Amino acid sequence: MRELLELNRTSIFQSPFGFLDLHTMLLDEYQERLFVGGRDLVYSLNLERVSDGYREIYWPSTAVKVEECIMKGKDANECANYVRVLHHYNRTHLLTCATGAFDPHCAFIRVGHHSEDPLFHLESHRSERGRGRCPFDPNSSFVSTLVGNELFAGLYSDYWGRDSAIFRSLGKLGHIRTEHDDERLLKEPKFVGSYMIPDNEDPEDNKMYFFFTEKALEAENNAHTIYTRVGRLCVNDMGGQRILVNKWSTFLKARLVCSVPGMNGIDTHFDELEDVFLLPTRDPKNPVIFGLFNTTSNIFRGHAVCVYHMSSIREAFNGPYAHKEGPEYHWSLYEGKVPYPRPGSCASKVNGGKYGSTKDYPDDAIRFARMHPLMYQPIKPVHKKPILVKTDGKYNLRQLAVDRVEAEDGQYDVLFIGTDTGIVLKVITIYNQETEWMEEVILEELQIFKDPAPIISMEISSKRQQLYIGSASAVAQVRFHHCDMYGSACADCCLARDPYCAWDGISCSRYYPTGAHSKRRFRRQDVRHGNAAQQCFGQQFVGDALDRTEERLAYGIESNSTLLECTPRSLQAKVVWFVQKGRDVRKEEVKTDDRVVKMDLGLLFLRVRKSDAGTYFCQTVEHSFVHTVRKITLEVVEEHKVEGMFHKDREEEKHHKMPCPPLTDMELYHFILGSCNAHLVQQGRRNTVGFFSTAFIAGTSHC
Repeated sequence: MRELLELNRTSIFQSPFGFLDLHTMLLDEYQERLFVGGRDLVYSLNLERVSDGYREIYWPSTAVKVEECIMKGKDANECANYVRVLHHYNRTHLLTCATGAFDPHCAFIRVGHHSEDPLFHLESHRSERGRGRCPFDPNSSFVSTLVGNELFAGLYSDYWGRDSAIFRSLGKLGHIRTEHDDERLLKEPKFVGSYMIPDNEDPEDNKMYFFFTEKALEAENNAHTIYTRVGRLCVNDMGGQRILVNKWSTFLKARLVCSVPGMNGIDTHFDELEDVFLLPTRDPKNPVIFGLFNTTSNIFRGHAVCVYHMSSIREAFNGPYAHKEGPEYHWSLYEGKVPYPRPGSCASKVNGGKYGSTKDYPDDAIRFARMHPLMYQPIKPVHKKPILVKTDGKYNLRQLAVDRVEAEDGQYDVLFIGTDTGIVLKVITIYNQETEWMEEVILEELQIFKDPAPIISMEISSKRQQLYIGSASAVAQVRFHHCDMYGSACADCCLARDPYCAWDGISCSRYYPTGAHSKRRFRRQDVRHGNAAQQCFGQQFVGDALDRTEERLAYGIESNSTLLECTPRSLQAKVVWFVQKGRDVRKEEVKTDDRVVKMDLGLLFLRVRKSDAGTYFCQTVEHSFVHTVRKITLEVVEEHKVEGMFHKDREEEKHHKMPCPPLTDMELYHFILGSCNAHLVQQGRRNTVGFFSTAFIAGTSHC
């Protein structure tokens, strides 16, 4: 976090009220604003720098509604007005809906035209009831999409959170929803995402896609099995004339599979969808769909990212239906006659133009759709497996955003993955077609917030090269890249394998796919292989990159803990430690045990011994390159001498002529040991974890 601020790579917005309770964000490139919905408040933030020039709308629940809500048994915090809906309604207005103390309502926010002076005004006189548009419960599962003036929402639409449904409301097409209490359609769903994706050039054939998880009726012998679904319906669905009146008549769903192939055909499934991201392409009919999943297994915890093409999704919906003859039968492929028009198809010219509306569909087609909402064929990912699997338990992955980048050796999708600890992982994956092997390259681990907090929402702007990240208490923006941090040598820049960065002959700088933006024609980049020897031949390489070693002096107190810090620039590099106990003694690899531990930050001595003194070499190994990053001379101070220095310093302080506040233990350690580096962590007077360095410049002299 501190490093991001120092590099001027991030900006943080925190509510002046001390709370935010963020629930939704809307990125508006036209208005150049980021709109944020929280508890009783809506914010308009500057896309250039979120901490500057914010505007706010205070929108609390009325005192009467809050009192009624509490009287019905809800907590006072739940009875606030939580903003859950923010959509562009037109060029000058936003649609917003909020929970309203368990009585949801909607209104419009006037933002004006981009060319006008910025406006941000709630038009409360146009307030409408929000049932079917916004959930009652601020923490309830919910998604919504505005298409034209029609709001499509997946939510629990009642006070008690039992009635799960997909609604269409607000516009001219009429209010419509899924049937009440029909578990074939939705069974305890968790809604994750919703998008309108056109099938062709005919707008009457446009379809809405809902991504959600639910309890799977077709799972054998396990009533609690969770599956991820893609639900699909026609935007212009009007319901049936005699059957499914004011109910969806085109709703279908298919299973979305993300699994790792295993031995004997037994796959490891990641069944619960956490987040979904649609990456636009030049063809609006065929975005690339990225899904972030976790396991529901009791055996291990893990996460995976799978990628899907729209062709696979359409193939499943155009394929056979699933069928079950009765309660005692298994689900099977439906092999009977399928009525015309095909159940799930839209009333459009593409489908023959025979029917002007679903109300004109024959009853047998409507009845079939009602009885057969589930497709038989599951939707499988690209390569038939995930592009990324994480089972180390280090983080829980929560949010996903993707940027497509043109590099010197091809096109790469950069994944930004938000975790439950406030860290964002920046990752690329490289597929080897010959071996069918997927390589995962973690480019950066970005600590976004000072205090670890789950990341709730992420919005991405490829145009601005910025990521906007929301937690419950703050909003941050982070630039996609900071190429300078990869060092001042060609080898370091190349080994980083960051598609945003390349060696330009002088420094590691932003890579542009064409020469129009680059003053220097010389560029070195190899994302796929990171072959520094080939890319950097004749450049600042052997002399500057591999022989450039930082030297430091460190002190450790006998029987206390000490950290020798060394962090490689590349997260792919393997760190090996060597020690030399005397000038003429040969270097030996450091052996770790219960007392000496190799960590991400460096080499940790839990109890330093006099015999540990020596010169330590931190070497990184990557793609056969061995680089001594840091040389640290460790001197061990006897514990009784340190105690004596403490008492002596206290006595001198009593007779000091200048008025001076008492020294803390930390300041005494700084003073005695000749200062220490920023990574000193005090755990009590007799247990200090720290890296002591003579490189510390200022701030240690006392009085």
